[in-house]
Amino acid sequence: MLNLKIIIASTRPGRKGPAIADWFYEIAAQRPEFSTGVLDLAVINLPFMDEAKQPVLRQYEHQHTKDWSAVIDSADAYVIILPEYNYGFPATIKNALDFLYHEWTYKPIGFVSYGGVSGGTRAVQMLKLVVTAQKMMPLPEGVHIPAFTKHIDAQGKFNGDDALNRSANNMLTELNKWGTTLKTMRKPL
Repeated sequence: MLNLKIIIASTRPGRKGPAIADWFYEIAAQRPEFSTGVLDLAVINLPFMDEAKQPVLRQYEHQHTKDWSAVIDSADAYVIILPEYNYGFPATIKNALDFLYHEWTYKPIGFVSYGGVSGGTRAVQMLKLVVTAQKMMPLPEGVHIPAFTKHIDAQGKFNGDDALNRSANNMLTELNKWGTTLKTMRKPL
């Protein structure tokens, strides 16, 4: 069983990431190959990078970094719930990635993006450059949600249609393949 962490990237008031994360979590939780948990960057509330030493050294001074390191290190795969802001990704996810290095390496990552007409695809493309520098495997499969507000009901619940649900399951299937395979790369030689 793979430990899957779903990360909500947006921290702004009024954000819709938690509703989308709840929808995706429900799908992932039905998959027996995963033990799934949600990490909300608004709750975790990492400050902007405040460690004096390079993350590659793993010599963390602050407890918030040590806690973040432990939770990320324990995971085998990740999915980022990602809005698109001005053709890019929120600074909060870049900051969360930059705090660590080894904890991310040789692990697969998928993206559930949302936005206007593009469905957040530009933000995903930019973030893929960042995660490959951290030796992560960004999946080609993803879930892109254009005009995402049409899927949110009056109670604030996100309701995926058949195409989105299929995309989510396809991505989870690939995450399982990559996660299982990459687990062997993380074993000491």
